[in-house]
Amino acid sequence: MTFTVAIIGRPNVGKSTLYNRLTGKRHALVDDTPGVTRDRREGDANIGGLSFRIIDTAGLEDAEDGTLQSRMTAQSQTAIMDADVTMMVVDGRVGITPTDKHFAKAVRKTGKPVILVVNKAEGNVARSAIAEAHALGLGEPVAISAEHGEGLADLYDALAPFDKEEALLEEAESGDESANIDTPMHIAIVGRPNVGKSTLINTILGRERVLTGPEAGITRDSITVDCEFEGRQLKLVDTAGMRRKANVITKLEKLAVADSLHSIQYAQVVILVIDAEQPLEKQENTIASLVEQEGRAMVLAVNKWDEVKDKPAYLKAIEERLVSVMPQMKGIPVIPISGKTGWNVPKLLKECFRIYGLWNKEIGTGALNRWLEDALLEHTPPMIKGRRIKIRYMTQKSARPPTFILFSNTSDIPDFYIRYLVNALRETFRLPGVPIRIKIRKNKNPYAEND
Repeated sequence: MTFTVAIIGRPNVGKSTLYNRLTGKRHALVDDTPGVTRDRREGDANIGGLSFRIIDTAGLEDAEDGTLQSRMTAQSQTAIMDADVTMMVVDGRVGITPTDKHFAKAVRKTGKPVILVVNKAEGNVARSAIAEAHALGLGEPVAISAEHGEGLADLYDALAPFDKEEALLEEAESGDESANIDTPMHIAIVGRPNVGKSTLINTILGRERVLTGPEAGITRDSITVDCEFEGRQLKLVDTAGMRRKANVITKLEKLAVADSLHSIQYAQVVILVIDAEQPLEKQENTIASLVEQEGRAMVLAVNKWDEVKDKPAYLKAIEERLVSVMPQMKGIPVIPISGKTGWNVPKLLKECFRIYGLWNKEIGTGALNRWLEDALLEHTPPMIKGRRIKIRYMTQKSARPPTFILFSNTSDIPDFYIRYLVNALRETFRLPGVPIRIKIRKNKNPYAEND
């Protein structure tokens, strides 16, 4: 659940009926007798696909200290403070009472967001109450009938802005899988020698376009071929196998590796192919680091998957290994394939489309700074040389890869804190496997003397 709503109001205005309507279950007792609800009741609510946590409270009453009614009111006040938004309910048949006005004033003082709901507003019966409700100073009232399910669309519109996660994501979704669909997507296929890169190319093309064989190092020049997949134009680049630098001796192999590095620089998505019969080694980490340094999106293809016996155990082991050897590409997609038979190759290409969209993603400044505010509260920036780091705001400079400018009172922000912000960005805006850049820009002191 992304946010919490507390339902408050005088006794017998229909709070529990509304609670039952939004949770879809008759958890709360409902009766015409005032004060049926005493303790706070919490449940999972849904309205039009919008999910949230909801708290049903006892009626607000002006009672003497120490009485049951005063303790019930205290419980309601606690619920208000625990919630992200308060839904104050008034009775459309009765109209606005002095008690409503008293508690509306109290709710305003909390500083919490409030939605004013006029319940029991079937037909025209509550027209005068709706007009009076404006005087409570809680904004535009929402007229509903919790018993008959009327007015829920308007209630949805009032609640939707408080769905923080979805609001951030919707505002952020300016880049997607369809980005630049009219231009070919450049995909470089890289890896150690003899892991099946050329075989994968031929399988995608459906013909023997590039030379393959059991001998390692057949491919020397990077070969670019054009093809189409599901209506999307692609430029696939088959590269030479990249061995550890200490093992690259001949001038010809050095030139081939240099050509592979050049292909990574000009790619948009890189498929790193590994052999399922060989463990992840330092060389894969080196290649992944090169891809990350160049700012390319990456997908890990585990080839020769048909040779693996205990597939679930292997997949779990490789995902655990990735955490330790490729932390710079956290969340990289892992796709098991058989380049020889073509099994799961379409899924691999679809994953390339998806991560290409993430690589092009642009996040709105408003959504970005609401996220930043929460991230700074979650983990306060550290002290540097006895001075508190003050981060002002953030904006996205560019995509391909997503690059952000962080404005601060100092450019000396520790690497561990930048890594925290990068990981938090990944999680909130769903950017797995995509390189993220954060550049720090020091705010100019407006009071500094001009030279």
